[in-house]
Amino acid sequence: MSGWTEKDIRDLTGLRAVVTGANAGLGFRTALELYRAGAEVVLAVRNTAKGADAAARIRLAAREGTGSLRVSELDLSDLAGVAAFADRELPLGPVDLLVANAGIMMVPRLQQTADGFESQMGTNHLGHYALIGRMLPALSPTARVVSLSSMAHRGAGPLDRGLGLVGKYTPMSRYAQSKLATAMFAVEFDRRLRAAGSTVLSVAAHPGWCATDLFNRTYDDAPSRWVTLSRQASALLGSPVEHGVRPQLRAAVGEDVSGGDYLGPRFMIRGAPVKVSFAGPVFDRADGSWLWEESAELTGVTFDL
Repeated sequence: MSGWTEKDIRDLTGLRAVVTGANAGLGFRTALELYRAGAEVVLAVRNTAKGADAAARIRLAAREGTGSLRVSELDLSDLAGVAAFADRELPLGPVDLLVANAGIMMVPRLQQTADGFESQMGTNHLGHYALIGRMLPALSPTARVVSLSSMAHRGAGPLDRGLGLVGKYTPMSRYAQSKLATAMFAVEFDRRLRAAGSTVLSVAAHPGWCATDLFNRTYDDAPSRWVTLSRQASALLGSPVEHGVRPQLRAAVGEDVSGGDYLGPRFMIRGAPVKVSFAGPVFDRADGSWLWEESAELTGVTFDL
């Protein structure tokens, strides 16, 4: 596993991939490499103007690419927007890769989504839960769903059943909880797929310490000094996006990946993409089951497996 790079991606001609947050950072690089390998790539983005610009940059960067690109609006912080995306995409044919990449990080103050969820939990986990559930009928028998977690989930502790709306708010703790939920979802989804006899794979990945656009994002209110310093340090010291993206690319198309696998850099913060271990709380079956059922209740989306 040690030497895998994007050059090892097989020919993806004829496959359809949906990449959330594909206009920048890890999502942009994921879309670029899948397009280069021949896939039909749907850039699922909140801002379609930025998505169109990203598509143009992908075509320019991968002139030899043999795939196709299409931009489709998706706002993960609004369940109505998630439903609208699914309604548009479901009739267009099977989906072979769904890369749940989009996310927000270290929002300085408590904010809520359109549906009243804590913004990081609502966008990073609940929005993707609803998206995957709604897109489930379109997943091909050999489809893979890749959930992007973070090494921050290791510091989250047990799952916060208040889902970020109860108790003291701190930007990193809420981010870590959202990425713990993302990891727990990937594992619980894999359990349920296997129990149903499905051949769809649910896998997870993390980029290590990567200098993504999340660290340069601006929010409505001023960040604390700690948040500002954390973003600046990551932007300066994190690995380049073209390296950080490799775990999720391998999770999406690697030929030796199994359901429930978690891929990340060999040395946690950086390195070649390898199979790595989740933190212990991810495997708490009581919390995993509770999170699944609570997510269904909050979003109104159930998985017909």
